[in-house]
Amino acid sequence: MSVGRFAPSPTGPLHLGNLRTALVAWLTARRAASAFHLRVEDLEAVPLAREHETEQLADLAALGLDWDGPVIRQTDRRAAHDAAIDHLAARGLLYECFCTRREIREATVAPHADLPEGAYPGTCRHLTERERAERRRSGRPPALRLRADGRQVAFADLLNGTVQGTIDDFVVRRNDGAPAYNLAVVVDDDHQGVEQVVRGDDLLDTTPRQVLLADLLDVTPPTYLHVPLALAPDGERLAKRRGARSLGDLRRLGVSIPEILLAMATSLGIDLARPPSTAADLLRDFEPRRIARQPWLVPPQGDGTGALG
Repeated sequence: MSVGRFAPSPTGPLHLGNLRTALVAWLTARRAASAFHLRVEDLEAVPLAREHETEQLADLAALGLDWDGPVIRQTDRRAAHDAAIDHLAARGLLYECFCTRREIREATVAPHADLPEGAYPGTCRHLTERERAERRRSGRPPALRLRADGRQVAFADLLNGTVQGTIDDFVVRRNDGAPAYNLAVVVDDDHQGVEQVVRGDDLLDTTPRQVLLADLLDVTPPTYLHVPLALAPDGERLAKRRGARSLGDLRRLGVSIPEILLAMATSLGIDLARPPSTAADLLRDFEPRRIARQPWLVPPQGDGTGALG
């Protein structure tokens, strides 16, 4: 069994790269005859979040992706996130951090021991109680950081092999009181019984933090498959402002669901004689290890190749 999930943020329509990652996650789980769950990662308050969520779920269903059980929203899981943070605090693993983003950027220009470039240098780690009290009186609310102590953590990825990272002290509760992404995702994956996480390889570098958190929270980490990103023809990341198209955009341009599925299938190393009608038509020939390690350069619609209509 390899229980999977897809966990989009309701910040807008899913573009082709998001949908491709969802397809890989669904195919990986269903290929193993496993459950597949959906979780809405709505920790960030954004306008029209529920409307975006509704559109995202409709687009996934239009491709033929189904899921088991109810859709979970992270904002409904706050008590579990807070309990995990309390557990870490009781073990003396957290400290208050009053740094602003600007202060962190300025502090991380210089190298700090063996930490990777841009890592948090531990500015607030050794504040005295008096210094912390002074910062509180200034009205600056603190975040909570985990004392990672520059630990080295390695994990196995299905496409990328063994990945190792040096972990800086990272935030588990933001200064607005909300749980941070890395904490919430570990707690919620455990709650849903997720055994394999499929997501974009832009999150590869943060995964060691989640593996460490799983160990500190006494939960079993999932296995991982980080999929190369879908990029614009010029090699830049897909984004709405750069013309990244949603499923609705493509369909309004006359591109059919079978054509969209065929383009994604081809990018995943699936050789088909004709366009598939639904995602289930890809199950027989899908093999995760055939996915190219390079990003998928999405051809522009109407470029004459027929790749997306």
